[in-house]
Amino acid sequence: MPYGDMEIQMKLLPVLTFVALAAAAPSLAAEKCSTAPKAQWRPKSTLESQLKAGGYKVRQIKVENGCYEVYAIDSDGKRANMAYNAETLQKLDNPEAGEN
Repeated sequence: MPYGDMEIQMKLLPVLTFVALAAAAPSLAAEKCSTAPKAQWRPKSTLESQLKAGGYKVRQIKVENGCYEVYAIDSDGKRANMAYNAETLQKLDNPEAGEN
């Protein structure tokens, strides 16, 4: 490999490393169920109200290891299984998050 190509690669390495780390950052900060005491959790009724406003018919909300696991019907009549952090009410990508 000619010297010029190696010099270009050495200059690109930090940039490519930064890009790779930035892309991985969301997965490093993986969404999780709450570890806070129950006294700090948001009420289930608040989550239920938000879901109803979004067009869901809530069938059940269960507590699973710091998550609210929601069983609902969406506005198209399809079943929806979702998980939310009980403290922040942030929707988690994994609908079975509380069971892990």
